[in-house]
Amino acid sequence: MSSHPLTIVSGSQIATLMPSLRRDILKLVETTYLQHDAGLTNNPDSYFLRFADRQSDRIIALPAAISNDSPISGIKWIASYPKNIERNLQRASAVLLLNDYETGYPVACLEASQISAARTAASAVVAARALTADPKAPVKITFVGAGVISRAIFDFFKADGWTFEQITVCDLDAGSANELCRHVQADGCQNVRFVEDVKSAINSAEIVVFATNAGEPYVSGGDVFAPGQIILNVSLRDISPDIIWQAFNIFDDVEHCMKANTSPHLAEQKYGDRSFVNGTLASVLTHPEQIDRSRPLIFSPFGLGVLDLVVGKLFVERCLETGGYTNIPDFIPDTRRWVASNG
Repeated sequence: MSSHPLTIVSGSQIATLMPSLRRDILKLVETTYLQHDAGLTNNPDSYFLRFADRQSDRIIALPAAISNDSPISGIKWIASYPKNIERNLQRASAVLLLNDYETGYPVACLEASQISAARTAASAVVAARALTADPKAPVKITFVGAGVISRAIFDFFKADGWTFEQITVCDLDAGSANELCRHVQADGCQNVRFVEDVKSAINSAEIVVFATNAGEPYVSGGDVFAPGQIILNVSLRDISPDIIWQAFNIFDDVEHCMKANTSPHLAEQKYGDRSFVNGTLASVLTHPEQIDRSRPLIFSPFGLGVLDLVVGKLFVERCLETGGYTNIPDFIPDTRRWVASNG
């Protein structure tokens, strides 16, 4: 019999490896954005499973493939249940399935909420580095939303060597805000504060991170953001279309982001065109001279499934090296189409 194995990587194994791999993930995400821009990826639309009796909940499928020197294909299946946080449960849970590029057989299954958070955080940090005028200078940063994603973004900023003059946390839930403040302080950053008013929090920062569960814009007004201020629009629905229209806007992928009533999608619907689109993160990485610092700088990442693939593959490779995985040797007991006769 010709059996086919499946490698299982648990969340605890990923958590153990994560601190040592953040710098590798940052490099990998930046490289993958450039490969995506060069047409080396296959990243179709995300598919949403919604529920008539649970309007805020959804499960999203992100299929993708990459045809670089180490090709891989697969899919992330990620559930987003915002009301989980009311029970002290994380909003998102996910699995990632990797397939052999040549045969299509599944080769690995990973707990993927941490992978999803890591690739999201790395994307934000790569964008901040590309947009900032001086990445070595200490910065004032505000986190609007104090959940798992903001915590991951802070961790990746630190892994990338950033230092902070001041950290401001803003969240409707004071308990969550205090938890993020404690996380930041435990990492040695003592100049951190909790601010309830979102506009005050924004005004005090050179970089603003939006990582909330907002379903529609609540930040509006022509004077909210300053010229050259960097806005990492990770949660995608906090900012009014009027602000988007007047800003310098870059995306991970323009077509992906112009759907599902994201702030850029609302701007397109309101104004009838995409003249507010100034490029992608890949274009800024290769041509930083295009950045217009006379306007607020907004990065809106819808999230590319191919990033989950490459980050997941990295964890599989490290787990295979260290032995930190579970193997099911006969997950597919017989891959043969037929058994040859002896006659």
